[in-house]
Amino acid sequence: MSELMPEKPQENESKAEIAFQVFCAVMFLSMIGLVFWNAMLRYIFKASFAPSEEWARILFMYITFFGSIEGFYRGRHIAVDMVTSLLTGLTRKAVDVVAQLFALAALVLLLIGGISLVQQTIDTATVATGLNMAFVNGTLPIMALAVIVIRGRELLITLKKPACEFVRIPKEF
Repeated sequence: MSELMPEKPQENESKAEIAFQVFCAVMFLSMIGLVFWNAMLRYIFKASFAPSEEWARILFMYITFFGSIEGFYRGRHIAVDMVTSLLTGLTRKAVDVVAQLFALAALVLLLIGGISLVQQTIDTATVATGLNMAFVNGTLPIMALAVIVIRGRELLITLKKPACEFVRIPKEF
């Protein structure tokens, strides 16, 4: 869990946060339902329904990118802090700022690449469903932009925080 943005208590969640979680849950359950339905079709009728496979892949992409937004918002993403947890004070703050700047730079590259991908595939349709690929690939730049906002906010919090508050946190195993 991120030290900067601790996980919010369940009772203080806004309606927008709950709606986003429901949206992610519906996508995830829909993907599971489609895969299950197609598996039953293969088992019972020895045939599959190609659009359900494609929709399952699309929903998998959606839950991956929208789930990433949720993970970053809650500070539940993977973070390697083996070295930084040993640092304190100004050194720790400087390392945190540099790490956040690198993360923001990578996210900006992801955003630019995502926009380029959407532009390249805007006139392409998926094979089985005929869905426009911009609708499918558009989740990448949306996720990148949302996480840039989240990480930018974390960077501002880090910059405002006094160096004396950057202390070692004992790890629990």
